[in-house]
Amino acid sequence: MNAKNKVLESFISMTEKVANGRTNVLDFGSENMKFYRGEIHMIKMIGDNPGIYSSEMARKFGITRAVVYKTVLKLEKRALIKKVNDEEDKKKTKLYLTREGEKAYKFHEQYHNDFDKALFDFLDSLNNEELHLIQKFLKYSNNLIDNHF
Repeated sequence: MNAKNKVLESFISMTEKVANGRTNVLDFGSENMKFYRGEIHMIKMIGDNPGIYSSEMARKFGITRAVVYKTVLKLEKRALIKKVNDEEDKKKTKLYLTREGEKAYKFHEQYHNDFDKALFDFLDSLNNEELHLIQKFLKYSNNLIDNHF
């Protein structure tokens, strides 16, 4: 099998694993610290972008505002996030993490530091040209997936 076919086979295998993966629940030790992937990734996005609007989150995730709205409601009921009215546009609300939300954010960060260390180490071992080539491939692949699915 030539190198091109090996890359394609690996890429297809990876996308199938993601597409057919089971719904993972991340459990950080207590009842209020159990999250579906979408929930914890919204917490991460809010933690990375304090004051983000739900419409921005929908755009960045490539999902509907209704899905974001439902998840935001769940996270708000669990006292993990809070909404603050926008001073300039009273129709909009900004999203922020609460103290509990900050805990979840930090648990998630530690989870990735622990389980993704091999990937981080691999990326650190690459030079800029290699990283650029991987980025180019991933960008092209993401566009392909956006247009294909």
